[in-house]
Amino acid sequence: MSAVITAVDPHSPARRAGIRAGDTLLRIGSRPVRDVLDYKFYGYDVNPEVTCLRDGAERVFRLHKPEGADIGLTFGTYLMDAQRHCGNKCVFCFIDQLPPGMRESLYFKDDDARLSFLLGNYITLTNLSDADAARMIRMRVSPLNISVHSTDPALRARMLGNPQGGGSLKYLYDFAAAGLRLHTQIVVCPGLNDGAALEKTLADLSALAPAVESVAVVPVGLTRHRAHLPALTPVGEAEARAILAVVDRARAENLRCGRGAICCAADELYLKAHLPLPGPEYYDGYPQLENGVGLMPLFEEELRAALSCEDGTLPAPAPLALACGMAAREFMERMAALIAARCPGLSLEVLPVRNDFFGASVDVSGLVTGGDLIAQLRGRAEGKRLLLPMVMLRHGETVFLDDVSLEDVGRELHAVPVPVEIDGGQFLDAVLGRENQ
Repeated sequence: MSAVITAVDPHSPARRAGIRAGDTLLRIGSRPVRDVLDYKFYGYDVNPEVTCLRDGAERVFRLHKPEGADIGLTFGTYLMDAQRHCGNKCVFCFIDQLPPGMRESLYFKDDDARLSFLLGNYITLTNLSDADAARMIRMRVSPLNISVHSTDPALRARMLGNPQGGGSLKYLYDFAAAGLRLHTQIVVCPGLNDGAALEKTLADLSALAPAVESVAVVPVGLTRHRAHLPALTPVGEAEARAILAVVDRARAENLRCGRGAICCAADELYLKAHLPLPGPEYYDGYPQLENGVGLMPLFEEELRAALSCEDGTLPAPAPLALACGMAAREFMERMAALIAARCPGLSLEVLPVRNDFFGASVDVSGLVTGGDLIAQLRGRAEGKRLLLPMVMLRHGETVFLDDVSLEDVGRELHAVPVPVEIDGGQFLDAVLGRENQ
């Protein structure tokens, strides 16, 4: 599949060679370019030859660049191709639990292996063909993030709501045998893939080390919008403790076998179990932060490191507030106390927000909506800077999941909203009013 070039980086090898916006990329070397994987893979080489179509005629351009440098072309879409839609009907799919009337893009479910490699998205493998898998192995496309949930074929097919769910596991084993690097996840649904099923899945994935570098175990998230969806049991304290016990046994066995711990549980499981979060050594470099595995321990580690770099007593800023999900309340109060120990007179009120939009069982900060912030914090942050975890906002935007804007929140609460990345050092700067320095 050819691709029309929409822009050329002004300082790129492509611009120096004479390639223009409006040209159509056909080949790199002798290889046709179908999508972004071809573009990145074949364009990696030193001084490639690029063939484009211009005014109905093919033109060949010799680029001068070192190995690995980007060619410098932009296309109409990131993938240079249509994004692959998920064909599963997972019993736990969060998108199926969204209320109606939200922005259309929020209802799109992708399951595209190219985005797994390029952006870290999770894939189920059910969209792959044998030719797709062979191409990925040939190109050494890794690391890949794979949603496994169960290594029992029948159970996996049931959980994915797709008869291909079991058979597509063969690609997991093919990728591991080929030495591709794999990060995997298990969304645990009590009564379905916990207990003995979870033990089997963890054992099977651990046996694929070193190709399988990590296994994240996360609890199912259930909203109040589950009409006409399969009945599922939420993860409460007892369920979380049982899941953590299985994970701990798998980690101990892996360490005994000398292959590293591999398996890690999400922070949310410890919060639900009312157990202390592990220390940094548990996470082996934090390979699954995007899955909520180790976010809090890393945040505390960063905050303590940032405080250790400060000299003497810190000046107290004007009173301020921090909004977060219900699950993070105790943790953030403890983080505020760490700062207060170095900053006498600090007035930082942690304001937990109940999730009425999705339902009270959804208690993470990343799913707090602007509407719930306004409804519950009215009169509580007036005249203050209001720190908000950046994960509450859509990536690259200033709106919450319910399309309420950051400006709406500030105006309605008569506060100054300050989005803050999930980073302990940046949090300290924001508390002290140094976020723009």
